[in-house]
Amino acid sequence: MSRPAAAARRTHKGEYIETDTGNKISRKSHIDGKQHIMLGGRTVVMAGVQMRGDLCRVAEKSSDGGAEKEGPTTAIAVGSVDVEIMVQRGTIISTNSVLRPPMRLSRGQMTCYPMRMGDNIFIGPGSHISAASISSHVYIGANCVLSPFCVIKESCKILPNTVVPPHMIVPPGSIVAGRPGRIIGEVGDGWGQGGGGGEGEEWVEGGDLRPLVRSIK
Repeated sequence: MSRPAAAARRTHKGEYIETDTGNKISRKSHIDGKQHIMLGGRTVVMAGVQMRGDLCRVAEKSSDGGAEKEGPTTAIAVGSVDVEIMVQRGTIISTNSVLRPPMRLSRGQMTCYPMRMGDNIFIGPGSHISAASISSHVYIGANCVLSPFCVIKESCKILPNTVVPPHMIVPPGSIVAGRPGRIIGEVGDGWGQGGGGGEGEEWVEGGDLRPLVRSIK
């Protein structure tokens, strides 16, 4: 019997389990509802991270009372697929961070909605993420809170200890800070460029995370 393409390649050395697509998942992370989580590749999940794949949308009854309609059943996903929580390639989720789908009261019950994340996203330690969408090349500092249904566009920088309010839409290239968060500036042309292009080069915020991913053992 052939094993699934995304089956983990377990080793007896090191903290991380590495999958065939280059994901590195700490043995000390807490992942609930693994069947509802998809990682697109070259993503690092560090120690203490909580990923709430068990908080997924369930099938809904049709309006005429007939058969149930299938809704998205994947809660956390990293990759280009139609899922409940999507985190794409080259993302680093630092220690003790929490990813959980955004939720709200709908028709008298709490309902989970999709979370989608792009490429090259750095999530700092101790951050809590319930955003509806985070685009590519976003840097999130330590101890940030991205409240339910906020939207972070591409090439943004969220400074440490920021609380992004629910439903806030952060335009591309913005710098956000504060509790509640507000836009305090722009990252400027060329942000995220330079460095990160090869072994031994220093990674820069918003840049290519692949060398940093490879360096994590």
